[in-house]
Amino acid sequence: MFPTPSPPSLISPYPWLKDLKPEERGLYLIHLLITCANHVASGSLENANIALDQISHLASPDGDTMQRIASYFSEALADRILRAWPGVYKAFRSTRMPVLAEEIHVRKMFFEFLPFMKVAFVISNQAIIEAMEGEKMVHVIDLNATEPTQWCALIRDLSARPEGPPHLRITGVHQKREVLEQTAHVLIEEAEKLDLPFQFHPVVSKLEDLDVEKLRVKTGEALAISSIMQLHTLLACDAGGNRSPLAPMKGVGVQFQRAAHTNQGTLGELLEKDMVNGYSPSIDSPSSSPLSSMPSSPKIDGYLSALWGLSPKVMVVTEQDSDHNGKSLMERLSESLYFYAALFDCLESALPRASIERLKMEKMLFGEEIKNIIACEGGERRQRHERLEKWNQRFELAGFGNVPLSYYAMLQAKRLLQSYNCDGYKIKEDNGCVVICWQDRPLLSVSAWRNRR
Repeated sequence: MFPTPSPPSLISPYPWLKDLKPEERGLYLIHLLITCANHVASGSLENANIALDQISHLASPDGDTMQRIASYFSEALADRILRAWPGVYKAFRSTRMPVLAEEIHVRKMFFEFLPFMKVAFVISNQAIIEAMEGEKMVHVIDLNATEPTQWCALIRDLSARPEGPPHLRITGVHQKREVLEQTAHVLIEEAEKLDLPFQFHPVVSKLEDLDVEKLRVKTGEALAISSIMQLHTLLACDAGGNRSPLAPMKGVGVQFQRAAHTNQGTLGELLEKDMVNGYSPSIDSPSSSPLSSMPSSPKIDGYLSALWGLSPKVMVVTEQDSDHNGKSLMERLSESLYFYAALFDCLESALPRASIERLKMEKMLFGEEIKNIIACEGGERRQRHERLEKWNQRFELAGFGNVPLSYYAMLQAKRLLQSYNCDGYKIKEDNGCVVICWQDRPLLSVSAWRNRR
């Protein structure tokens, strides 16, 4: 006979936690997350467990912004601990079934409720239209053809050209054939409605396995390439499978006594208050700019060189503008706290706390990205976001030259953001590129490139 387990205690072992005011709770959650990450990094799992237990009494996936983000970062830290026991970890996840349709649906919600993808599409399409002026044969390669909305808009714009529409061919790359079939159906229908000569060429492939010969670039056609938040995943291909030794970061503390003297604003402001004397990377921090020390990445370098060899008239790239590719857990924790704090603040401004759409986006999109950044190492860590400056250097080394985005593209983007009636969104110009921000925190960058011979 198995012994009857004792019922869990309903009395909190930390009764004083319930007396914390919302801002005090937010500051203490940040302190606990940093403390827990330090314990995880140093292998002090008993102390990490205590910190996670305290977090569980304060965090909530349907609470205020700090409670929500703490839920996902604590889950990521717990996931990292579990990975040290592969048998336990695999058994724990053995019945999980990722549903592609649900993932695509969540990304559509991200497109619908937040402006980032719409802005990226508007800027990208304008760069393509300007590069293709006067061209009669246009070929566009989409390195992740999941969202036909961008190309429906391009079809409408090209069909209205004063000199008449070109013959348009779109090559879509995706690892799932059914996704490409759905995209093709929508685009063919749109092109037929506008009487625009059109072909869709599907290439079923993972991005890292793509054979450029299958893109079928033909002599005499003007080529454009579009990559929306895809290239950073190729950096994982250069990472080994072994876990790196992680050293704890000293001096990451909390100035908890300040809580009583400040008012809670956005989560980003809360982080600034808490981490001002700890590890607090900013857009001007040294970690964001040492391009000369950027490690070589043969996979992405070779990939860009192969795309350069196709001689595109323009290549438009959208990437997350933050450094989540640090070697140490503490670097990534701090950077990603700032980044996802801004995204959670965006959702706070757009949707009520009880919104099912908001809960799904936070869990299935942001939560999974946070888990990958915090819990994974080596080739498993695919969310290796880097700053615009590093991407600029990678493209220049591969033989590309920057194409400054036009004033009209910037104007369209600003008008689109204004339609959201939210003061938090901002557009900044950065050496011919565009950076989309929440308050002053960069979130996405859009840049355009051409073959420089």
